[in-house]
Amino acid sequence: MKKRLLLSFLAVVFLLAGVVIGAGFYMLSYSLTPSSANIRDHSGACRKMLAAYPELRPWMDSINACGALRDTFVRAADGDRHHAFYVPAPRRTNRVAVIVHGYTDNAFDMLHIAYIYHHGLGCNILLPDLHAAGLSDGRAIQMGWKDRIDVLQWAAVGDRLFRDSTGATRQVLHGISMGAATVMCAAGERTPSYIRCFVEDCGYTSVWDEFKHELRSSFGLPAFPLMQVTSLLCRIRYGWSFGEASPLRQVAKCRKPMLFIHGGADDYVPTPMVYELFHAKQGPKKCWIAPGAGHARSYKLHRRKYRQMVGEFVDEFLR
Repeated sequence: MKKRLLLSFLAVVFLLAGVVIGAGFYMLSYSLTPSSANIRDHSGACRKMLAAYPELRPWMDSINACGALRDTFVRAADGDRHHAFYVPAPRRTNRVAVIVHGYTDNAFDMLHIAYIYHHGLGCNILLPDLHAAGLSDGRAIQMGWKDRIDVLQWAAVGDRLFRDSTGATRQVLHGISMGAATVMCAAGERTPSYIRCFVEDCGYTSVWDEFKHELRSSFGLPAFPLMQVTSLLCRIRYGWSFGEASPLRQVAKCRKPMLFIHGGADDYVPTPMVYELFHAKQGPKKCWIAPGAGHARSYKLHRRKYRQMVGEFVDEFLR
């Protein structure tokens, strides 16, 4: 009888373990290899941006007409081939904006931010496609963690492309959502002197915090044990864990200036996350909470104020 009970207990344990591991594989695939084709579709992203921001059309027509929009590729450390668009400034300058897109987006989903820097601030612009987005290789989205190394490589490309007779470039790294997490993760590394400042718009504190929030808010599920299992599977398959991918820890190591932007009504990356990030940051920093704005909607709802905040910040630190 005892043997039968033990075998039944073990069977239940193995069954539950199998269910949790299976759910972990599903969560990993759902989160990091989404089925959306939009992540590869530059043309669709461009049409979407022009529809949302009609003021971009004359600018886009102009840079296309003069052949200013160009492609460039680099070979990443892992052997993948990565892609970016770049556009030289209207007048020669060594000011550069590296502009980083969000989750399931690609470089052209950042055209509205590119417009601020190129048309409004007269900067050279570089728009990378992150892992598995646009024309860049990659098996899966990296949630900003491995992307931090790629963005620093793109900053070096920007320096080679746009440095002038006065020497190295003066660069700002600007990201939205997962792109903001990427920028913050990059900021925690030893960055070259030509990277002068950072702008993060609605980035999360860590991948663990963000996925835990989504499990609860979208699926009504507790973090344990699914998060632990999925994070371990991510470590095995992609070489990083959810807890390791922490913009909060990275931003605490950054001493260069950073502007924090977040929507006051963001429930996807909850607004309180920005306060944790801001308080962790040492050195020069500013924070703007966009009233009533949901996730990644701060510019959409407050265009003039957004341009003012970014313009004043960038002008101060790219002099």
